[in-house]
Amino acid sequence: MIDENFICENCGKEVSKLNYTARDHCPYCLYSKHVDIMPGDRANTCLGLLKPVGIEKFKDTYKIIYKCMKCGETHKNIVASDDDMNLIIELSVEKG
Repeated sequence: MIDENFICENCGKEVSKLNYTARDHCPYCLYSKHVDIMPGDRANTCLGLLKPVGIEKFKDTYKIIYKCMKCGETHKNIVASDDDMNLIIELSVEKG
């Protein structure tokens, strides 16, 4: 599993690694990149931007629902501890 720093291709902010699991999305704008087949493997060749389109309940937390802007595939990532909760709430209201 690869946990690494990156520059968000959507908002341009520098994102530090998560240090408890593989970082898989930007905590500032919630966008992700279609880089994984299995969480943290960085083996997907699509490399499209994953746009956050919704939220769903998952166990005792939530998952962000994404749609790839390149291939159209949907994908889900667990919310991270440092995510912008205002954006999480906005997504939940939009789909609500």
